[in-house]
Amino acid sequence: MDKPHRVALFHPSLTCGGIPQVFINLARGFLEHGLAVDMIQATPEGGFRDAVPDGVRLVDLSAGRALTSLAPLVRYLRRERPHVMISGAVQTNIVAAWARRLAAVPMRLVLTEHNIVSVITANARMLRTRMTPFLIRRFYPWADEIVAVSHGAAQDLASILGPAKRIHVIYNPVVGAEFWRRAAEPLIDPRFDADPRPVILAVGRLHYHKDYPTLLRALALVRNGMDARAVFLGEGEERDRLLTLARELNIESAVSFLGNVSNPLPYMKRAAVLAVSSVVEALSTVLIEALAVGLPIVATDCPTGPHEILCDGAFGSLVPVRDSQRLAEALSRVLQSQRGTAVPEEALARFRQDRVIGEYLQLMGLSRVHKSARTDLGHSETLTTVD
Repeated sequence: MDKPHRVALFHPSLTCGGIPQVFINLARGFLEHGLAVDMIQATPEGGFRDAVPDGVRLVDLSAGRALTSLAPLVRYLRRERPHVMISGAVQTNIVAAWARRLAAVPMRLVLTEHNIVSVITANARMLRTRMTPFLIRRFYPWADEIVAVSHGAAQDLASILGPAKRIHVIYNPVVGAEFWRRAAEPLIDPRFDADPRPVILAVGRLHYHKDYPTLLRALALVRNGMDARAVFLGEGEERDRLLTLARELNIESAVSFLGNVSNPLPYMKRAAVLAVSSVVEALSTVLIEALAVGLPIVATDCPTGPHEILCDGAFGSLVPVRDSQRLAEALSRVLQSQRGTAVPEEALARFRQDRVIGEYLQLMGLSRVHKSARTDLGHSETLTTVD
């Protein structure tokens, strides 16, 4: 009996965040189509390990950071010889391109871009981030295929790469059977239940790209007319700054930072509105999840994901970036109306797991692989690769 085609999914680490969740959803879909799947993480961080589906092999390269994972990745490729490797995040994309060249094994390489690179690098604090466009122009063309997760991300990437390389647009797989299972889980968090005030929910890393200071200033304005509160799900380097700002705005009692949670969907089902205050979003998984569970949305019209996901404001409110007054007005309208917008099925179809997996299979030349029952798949195993 022929061995199943092996797909390697290479990413920085299994910490809570967008790319690990996307790759976990890809892994689940590939398994259901009879492929063997390796989740390769550059660094050993693993708060998201429990979410890896049974049947997926977790390969830990045990590097200090993504850019130092090159040697163990080359050894993995020579040993395992996957049919295709899919990489996500700029730093792992660069390493993946180098590793495929050095390993010299027959394998397809698909690089995925999850960011609006020009916006992120324009005012970057670190030199290596400002060098990103140069690295992309130099090494992304080594891939067989390049995927952008939104049309906005594709247009931005094309402005860096030029017309020489075709860029495919494939949305992230968000809505599927596992999504609805997670959405059905009850919310068991006394920190949330202890306060009956309507919740403005924010989900994501506490990072300057999320521009949560603008959201806090908007909350202070909202509270001039109603007793609402904000709940933040996520961790990050901006936490202390945000706590300080909440105290300065005298809204500390109306703000809760609950840290990383494994499943934000039960919180979404109990919140009054989702607030996205970002300055840049290629394709916000949180927005898609909120659409699917019927949570009203107020988001900044930043480059470029919210505009694309919400269909130019048809399925949620779009406000200017860094405008706390407009954000507050939109949030107040939603809190007062307490009504969401009906989302037609076709608006969510773009993000259905079966559709997205089919697009990836076609891109990888595996579109004839048949979906199979997973009765023969065992539990996940972990392979630690060290020097």
